[in-house]
Amino acid sequence: MLDDLDRRLIALLRADSRTPAAVLAKSLKVSRGTVQNRVDRLLSRGFIQGFTVKTRPDVEANRVRAIMSIAIEGERSAAVVASLKGFPEVAAVHTTNGRWDLIAELDVETLAAFSATLDGIRQIAGIAATETSILLATQKM
Repeated sequence: MLDDLDRRLIALLRADSRTPAAVLAKSLKVSRGTVQNRVDRLLSRGFIQGFTVKTRPDVEANRVRAIMSIAIEGERSAAVVASLKGFPEVAAVHTTNGRWDLIAELDVETLAAFSATLDGIRQIAGIAATETSILLATQKM
């Protein structure tokens, strides 16, 4: 399980995963060794699954990003999620409540790729209906 120190460390890493261990240690009021041991433990146990790069919205302004709401037939959630994982254009899949069962975040390079991705996803067995909205602008990151 995560304790308060782990949660504070993860929060700092989410803000900037390149923050040096010494700076993290000072912010958390612990030793550099404690920070390094915690990061190593969080990685080995899978709590931290990797580090990524965030870019300014204008760096990849021409990419097509969208949210796809998905309704699933019967008890086919696991199979649909497994199929969605096979699409590199699917950045994330979220379960939800309400009218839609899943929300898929899509990220593609062109409108043609976007159209092909939609066609491919809609052919997955177990998907009853979809509704997709292109993300036009991001206000806060």
